[in-house]
Amino acid sequence: MKLISRIIILLIFLALLAGTIAYARGYRLDFQKQTVTSTGIIAISAFPKGSKVYINQELKGATDINLTLPPGTYEVEVKKDGYTSWKKILRLKGELVLSLDVLLYPLNPSLSPLTNISIVKAVPINQSNKVILFSENEDETKDGIYLFEESSGPISFFRPLKLLALKKDLTLKLGEFSLKDTEVEVAPDAKEAIFTFGALLNKPSYLLNLSEVNESFFDISSSRETLVQAWARQIEEVNQKILEAYPKEIAKVASDSFHVVEFSPDESKLLYLAKQSTTLPQAINPLIAVNQTPEVRNIEENSLYVYDKKEDRNYKLEIPNFQEPMSNYMSWYSDSKHLVINEGKKISIIDFDDQNKQTVFSGIFDGNFFKISTEGKILILTNLNPDANRFPDLYAVGIR
Repeated sequence: MKLISRIIILLIFLALLAGTIAYARGYRLDFQKQTVTSTGIIAISAFPKGSKVYINQELKGATDINLTLPPGTYEVEVKKDGYTSWKKILRLKGELVLSLDVLLYPLNPSLSPLTNISIVKAVPINQSNKVILFSENEDETKDGIYLFEESSGPISFFRPLKLLALKKDLTLKLGEFSLKDTEVEVAPDAKEAIFTFGALLNKPSYLLNLSEVNESFFDISSSRETLVQAWARQIEEVNQKILEAYPKEIAKVASDSFHVVEFSPDESKLLYLAKQSTTLPQAINPLIAVNQTPEVRNIEENSLYVYDKKEDRNYKLEIPNFQEPMSNYMSWYSDSKHLVINEGKKISIIDFDDQNKQTVFSGIFDGNFFKISTEGKILILTNLNPDANRFPDLYAVGIR
């Protein structure tokens, strides 16, 4: 009897274990059909929390949520009052978990002033939290070149700027000119930059330190091209080093056929412009639970793409009339999952796979400048009081 009891207990344990494993893998008992069917799970997280989740236009709950559903095609929509909405069509298979990380944007973003010096030109420093600012408001005690650097703390009004050079000191060296026409080329380490004063006939170039006030000015007009080429080679070396962490098949094609526009902040994705038409090889075995947006492996010359290293998938960006330099037009958002696009009269954000394009700011701003802060804010130039101010100032657009 003891042996029979132990066998029965063992069988019950094994049955419960098998049932638990089957349940975890998505199998459910269908009481109507009296069968066991496989299911899948859609795991949805979102910012802001508490966003409503609709499946095929039916409310299923609020984020963050895990939905167990039978295999099939579903329209997933995430909404919250006061925010943009998000939508995607998914094909769910049994025993699979599809994870969605959704970002909604406020319909009325906040706008915070960062400077009050009247800016005639701003130059973002790529892959950094710095912006070079040019102020020219007929005040010789303030007109000059400044460096704005975003701090790690909360953005405060009128953060102190670092003076790089006063215009009056440059005028003593160069004669009368306009700062607005200055061209800037920044070193890869962002410690110095070449300033070419295009308003002057001979367009002199000076190398300025970006960490302190420049009291003397080093004319490098004759060696400017050589230094710019050296910096370009350094940038290429950095890009190649990052590509070494990518699948070797992709790294080889990228070296020959890609113009690297920008790596995502976490370096897991690459925004690039195709220099020539080619085919992107398959680098890893196809994953099962991957992003379901159709990818493109045949790339076309002069088209924009995003390559995702983690899933070995490549997406074409259907963005018409993109402009050079790309740094003034498009950049990665701080979460490495979205791209921000400066469209001149509005600023939009899209998922990195070219889905869910949303306008996040459409107020008046200088279309020649924008930058993404590490805190997820968008820095722009705008003038909210043109009757009192001749020129715009730097503002932060809060979208989270």
